[in-house]
Amino acid sequence: MHLPQRNRKVAAFSVALAALMLLLLVADVLVGSEPIPLSTAWRALLGAEPSHFSHIILSYRLPKAAVALLVGVSLSVSGLQMQTMFRNPLADPYILGVSAGAGLGVALLVMGRSIWGATAVGALLASMGYAVAACAGAAVVMLIMLAISMRVRDIMAVLILGVMIGSATAALIGVLQYFSREAALKSYVLWTMGGLGNVTSAQLAVLLAVTLVGSALALLSVKTLNALMLGEHYARSIGYSVGKRRLLIMLTATMLTGTATAFCGPIGFIGVATPHVARMLIREADHRYLLPVTMLLGAVVMLLCDIISSLPGYETSLPINTVTALLGIPIVILVIMRNQKVV
Repeated sequence: MHLPQRNRKVAAFSVALAALMLLLLVADVLVGSEPIPLSTAWRALLGAEPSHFSHIILSYRLPKAAVALLVGVSLSVSGLQMQTMFRNPLADPYILGVSAGAGLGVALLVMGRSIWGATAVGALLASMGYAVAACAGAAVVMLIMLAISMRVRDIMAVLILGVMIGSATAALIGVLQYFSREAALKSYVLWTMGGLGNVTSAQLAVLLAVTLVGSALALLSVKTLNALMLGEHYARSIGYSVGKRRLLIMLTATMLTGTATAFCGPIGFIGVATPHVARMLIREADHRYLLPVTMLLGAVVMLLCDIISSLPGYETSLPINTVTALLGIPIVILVIMRNQKVV
């Protein structure tokens, strides 16, 4: 039985992206301030090489590469969902204010205790880790947005309210920055630059579980995404309960984005740029084909960004956000120019 032509095309792209992802995963383990030859890395994994290399690979580089892969999948999936649900090509995973909520949680942790000092609030904040604080902030905003989405039928109104909540949290962060000490402000700015190398084993397990569950929910929602792509009125006309399905998509996207942001900081442009590259590669709008390709491409792009940030010659790794911005901004500009029929 022969596959239809577009199925063969998508399958070929998927196999190529999967192979590239594996190659980049290996390269990400080998590249760093101390490059490791492939043969040395293989012997280290087998225990036939000094423990120095085994420690570098197993304790730092392999977990970091796994985090890059999972974060790339999470942000790309949530970005595609947001663009489809809002029918806005520039929508991204952070549009509902979840990232801003995570940022506020970390801001309260880092800068709040420098303001309140040894008070009860300061002691409470000091006992929280970055990931816990970010998760708490993201969860609060997520609950607010889910409550709003259950009461507001107009999706554009939900979008505007999400932007407003994000702006409000950004304003609160600005107040904290104004009153905080220099050391605390520097720590917060470093967190906003993003990082993949500080995720613990327990956090990596959580990130893996959330990515698997979120990706599975997204794959189960492909028919809904295809219907919403044509508008909510069309989705209702074919019998879909738009409110409940929209709620599931929002929950999936915020869960994926919130977890990635909590553990790695706000990483921009992956969610907004990757779905567009996937569309250009396969020239397909059907989410049955587009979603799996977007997942693989997100992992590929994030691994590539991590390799670039870790290239030899730097004393430390470059902030991952600077690399994703340099790769993602030209794509966003291209999308805007194409929409305006300039190119």
